[in-house]
Amino acid sequence: MISRETDQVIQKAFQAKLDRTLREKEIEIIQYWKERLDRLIAAKPEGISALKLEMQRLSDMMENRVKVVKKGCV
Repeated sequence: MISRETDQVIQKAFQAKLDRTLREKEIEIIQYWKERLDRLIAAKPEGISALKLEMQRLSDMMENRVKVVKKGCV
């Protein structure tokens, strides 16, 4: 039988690992979208409509990603 102290130590270790993993994943996600935005900033679109179109594509990608992640949470 596992003692209460041992159980708490295991729980804290698991929580620390989970927190670390979540932070790493969040950093990866932010870096991905920052790279996409940097590419958009570096692009030399031919006018406002081209820039708006690229921004809309980026927005659509983000929306699709949110849907995929939400679907996985259900």
